[in-house]
Amino acid sequence: MNFYNILAVSVAGYFFGSIPFAVIIGRAKGVDILKVGSGNPGATNVKRAVGKGAGNLCFLLDALKGAVAAGWPLLFLAGSTNPLTLGIIGLLASIAGHSFSIFIKFRGGKGVAVTVGGLLTLMPSVMLIGLFVWAAVFFTSRYVSLASIALGLSLPLSSVLLSQPAEGIILAGLLAVLILVRHRSNIKRLLSGTENRFERKKQG
Repeated sequence: MNFYNILAVSVAGYFFGSIPFAVIIGRAKGVDILKVGSGNPGATNVKRAVGKGAGNLCFLLDALKGAVAAGWPLLFLAGSTNPLTLGIIGLLASIAGHSFSIFIKFRGGKGVAVTVGGLLTLMPSVMLIGLFVWAAVFFTSRYVSLASIALGLSLPLSSVLLSQPAEGIILAGLLAVLILVRHRSNIKRLLSGTENRFERKKQG
């Protein structure tokens, strides 16, 4: 692969992933999302602190970051030796940007929404299974963190069962590890019984 293609994909992915949509949406509503709730600049905290519509918008925009970062190399660098690998690099760079944003002092979200958007672009069948797993766990337990962890763990298994390319299987395994690492504090709270369930925001 061309070094300059790798550099372009990595830099573009990181900076696009660094856009802190949670912070932007919170400020538009007069809320500093870094100082309320969990302090995490992600869609779940936005939904809890600002409202369902704002949280859903944040999730969609964060997912878009992953989709664009993974998708543009497939469209514009299709003549490269392996455009799928460039798409994977773009997605990983976007997750890194989201998790350690240069715009908010290298803080960031857990990267689940970015992962969803990127994998819907690169491996849609694997991601659709992951979304089904997320929904099943969430609506059974009402734990967003547990659902996200289950989604992450489903990715490598689905990739193998669906006979994805070797690069895709490696990516899925890496993403599963990243999701587990980013949720390590949630795992501790789940084990101790102190993790908060997601409750519907009351009107009024």
